[in-house]
Amino acid sequence: MFDIIRKSPANWQVPPNLLDYDALCRSFDWASARRAMAGLPGGGLNIAHEAVSRHVVEGRGGRIALRHLGRDGAVSEVSFAMLDEAASRFANVLESLGVARGEAVFSLSGRLPAFYSAAVGTLKRGAVFCPLFSAFGPEPIRARLEIGRGVCLVTTRMLFQCKVAPILDALPGLRVVLLIDGEAGDERGQVRALPRLMDAAAARYSAAATSPEDHALMHFTSGTTGKPKGAVLVHDAVVAQSATARYALDLHEGDIFWCTADPGWVTGMSYGVIAPLVCGVTSIVDEMEFDAERWYAIIENHKVAVWYTAPTAIRMLMKVGAEVAGKHDLRSLRFLASVGEPLNPEAVVWSQRTFGRPFHDNWWQTETGGIMIANFAALPVKPGSMGRPLPGIEAAIVERTPRGIRVVEQPDVDGELALKAGWPSMFRGYLGEDERYRKCFADGWYLTGDLARRDRDGYYWFVGRSDDVIKTAGHLVGPFEVESALMEHPAVAEAAVIGKPDEVAGNTIKAFVALKAGHEASPALERDLMAHARRRLGPAVAPREIAFRDNLPKTRSGKIMRRLLRARELGLPEGDISTLESDEKK
Repeated sequence: MFDIIRKSPANWQVPPNLLDYDALCRSFDWASARRAMAGLPGGGLNIAHEAVSRHVVEGRGGRIALRHLGRDGAVSEVSFAMLDEAASRFANVLESLGVARGEAVFSLSGRLPAFYSAAVGTLKRGAVFCPLFSAFGPEPIRARLEIGRGVCLVTTRMLFQCKVAPILDALPGLRVVLLIDGEAGDERGQVRALPRLMDAAAARYSAAATSPEDHALMHFTSGTTGKPKGAVLVHDAVVAQSATARYALDLHEGDIFWCTADPGWVTGMSYGVIAPLVCGVTSIVDEMEFDAERWYAIIENHKVAVWYTAPTAIRMLMKVGAEVAGKHDLRSLRFLASVGEPLNPEAVVWSQRTFGRPFHDNWWQTETGGIMIANFAALPVKPGSMGRPLPGIEAAIVERTPRGIRVVEQPDVDGELALKAGWPSMFRGYLGEDERYRKCFADGWYLTGDLARRDRDGYYWFVGRSDDVIKTAGHLVGPFEVESALMEHPAVAEAAVIGKPDEVAGNTIKAFVALKAGHEASPALERDLMAHARRRLGPAVAPREIAFRDNLPKTRSGKIMRRLLRARELGLPEGDISTLESDEKK
């Protein structure tokens, strides 16, 4: 168990937005949060208006919305007024091409300024925006466009040629492809050059008079089997994304904010695009992928105040070593946050030692549309904990029974994490899978499928996905606990744990381990890891087997795919692997 990291007001650069957690939870309500939105001039709610246009209307158009760092080293800035104009032109392009309100516009691009104008412009038009991760191959792209009934795709020439052209004939519903960097010679059939269309389009467009419940966003999430699930969010989601950005990420006016998530994922859209724009802060948009030296230089050179990244990236920084961070002036950092999978406690402690501030883990899902549980700037951090529910969010540990849902009142009991339904960013359905959607709810609760426990102080602790938890010799073992213990060993960079069927114990625990640089797999190291795990966890919970891997299979958003390890170990179907980053099987 790691010591609680307590906060001192003497170390605050500015007072946190959430100072008195209990008082705010008592007074907060979503109706008041909705009234804080500007709203459309004629009534209604539109994310594009809240994120960009209202800043222009209210005299803040000159503020910098995006600071783009190109692959060639060039730095360009986009003001709110510039983004509003580009989004208006894009909305006019969509209208001229016959893309109607409610129809789906997909994007397939990296971190490019044109992505942001397409996202905001689509929402201005009243169409539904769906970002795709640019590293997807042709088949995952085809499946998502087909499920989501995409009528328009925004992409680059290179991505089109490599990934879209081979499947174009299989997508009869895709009426137009817009090439971000297209030229006149690229145009044929439904393929159009976006720059030419943007230049010809009017620079003004009034946001569509959408209601809070009109569909706005589509995000795909992988299931354990079968095709990906398309979750639908509505314009009302902006209410939760705005509030949670202020309370969970502590965004303040004037901040330089960096969310490292790719915009093709829900985090990159909700907290890399919408929330920071609504809050009026400047977002760093880095076109390059992870590089520790580059990342630290970005924080130093651009005075990043709030940094939101993923556990995988944090572990990679740990692997590089704190001495690299020490070469840079990182004093601008005020708040560090993490999301994507549970953050191991040793990463929180490492952050405190390295940056003088801990990473604050938070928890949410594609289906929740926004952060639900978090470690807050003014509250103590318990390393390894997800934190406490956001104001306006009622969480509980529940058990499913034949009669419905039973809320577990006593602390420190493992059960399923559930949220009382009704927050604004809650998903409104799975595309074409109404029954699957209904099964996510019972007795007024959204059942997350994650197992957790709540301690006596109201902090929640992740145990594992319900289909990941291992029952061994009568014990229910959450893989995260075992993985975190293994990662405390100085040789271990990453770990993943699965259960293997056993005639006596029901299941035994097998761990897959990736080592830090300078360490090599050996029988002696395996024995040392076994002994370390037994000391930390006890023999009933410690792994019986350890296998060394150069890399662990991950989704492209950085989550370790335990189910894929288990499927390969047991010769089971691998299910949907469209989000797999690499196919490392060694």
